Amino acid sequence: MATASAKSLQKVNKQISTAKGGFRSQVHLGVFIAWIGLLAFGTLVMWSASFTNPNVSFSRHLLGIGIGVVLAVVVWNIDLSNLANISTILLVADIIIIFLPYVPGLSHNAMGMTGWIRFPIIGLTFQPVELAKVVTVFFMAAIGAQYHGKIDTVREYLKFCGMLAIPFVCIIIQGDLGSSLVVFFSGAITIMMSGAKKEWVLSTIAIIIGLVSIILATDSIIDGVVGDSNSLIKQYQMNRLLVFLDPEADTSRAGYNLLQSMIAVGSGGFFGKGIGNATQSSYGFLPESHTDFVFALLCETFGFVGALVLLALFALLLFSVIRIAIKCDSLFYRLACVGFVGLWMFQIFENIGMCIGLMPITGIPLPFISFGSSSMIVQCMIIGIVQSIWRRRQASI
Repeated sequence: MATASAKSLQKVNKQISTAKGGFRSQVHLGVFIAWIGLLAFGTLVMWSASFTNPNVSFSRHLLGIGIGVVLAVVVWNIDLSNLANISTILLVADIIIIFLPYVPGLSHNAMGMTGWIRFPIIGLTFQPVELAKVVTVFFMAAIGAQYHGKIDTVREYLKFCGMLAIPFVCIIIQGDLGSSLVVFFSGAITIMMSGAKKEWVLSTIAIIIGLVSIILATDSIIDGVVGDSNSLIKQYQMNRLLVFLDPEADTSRAGYNLLQSMIAVGSGGFFGKGIGNATQSSYGFLPESHTDFVFALLCETFGFVGALVLLALFALLLFSVIRIAIKCDSLFYRLACVGFVGLWMFQIFENIGMCIGLMPITGIPLPFISFGSSSMIVQCMIIGIVQSIWRRRQASI
């Protein structure tokens, strides 16, 4: 009897162990926990902001999460390995998506920028450049996988860089400098991880810095001669760069947002002012507190502790995706994971950095936290993509 009971217990334990292993092979717990934590934290921040900010629609925020979760589950169950073989199609799709806001009947102007589309009948708006970031990651990963981990010649390296320049320039033409920088950073990391030599990368960085300096100088001259409408860098963008160098140079216009953001971050103290008590936001001192400067709102509401929790969740997400990349047999999947890590890293560092004066001000949302359905839907979809990669990490391409 005792022997039979022991065997039954061993069988049950084995079944439990198998079930756990099956679950873990389908779902990466680190990514899942970080995702749920960030969604919960972002929802709490938007709920708090909705008490005092009429621009925050809490129901719309929940709708964005709902659509994003559905898409994440759908993508979770799709084998994405075939994308490695259609790099040309991905590039064409990327360009089409970027310029969708200029299609008659779809174009929608928001905040003075033609960067949105409005779906007929249902009336929902969407920012296509958010989806273009994902397509660009897959496009760069597909190109990088063709080199099998080693770029042998300068010609191949320059060709790879030229491929990245296409979506980058297209987004620049559209007028979205922040999104173009996100695409550039994630693509550049993919190139480096595809086997490019260190000296080539350093030389490219030096050349880019020189070109940017020349463009800024030339653009200032053009602006003075023919006006701001014909210049590549608009005056408000130039003002943001100047304010980054000296935040107190213009406290009434370009530097106002940065100074108010820094005040909000500092006034939160250790534990914050509490839900609904963020005075910088509620009294209207901090513009765009629910989007661009949401980190300042978070710090004022939840203080230093809240900021630490947020950074811990982001760290868990990034390191989990890096771990997935390491465990992937497919080079395409590894490069895709690297691209998404680069995409998240730049957005996190830029958004938080601009709120505390470490980075120039741009309109880059904080993933999973900022108000905005377009960003939320796409960020959740990336989670589904990463989980799909984890699920098929041992399948070779």
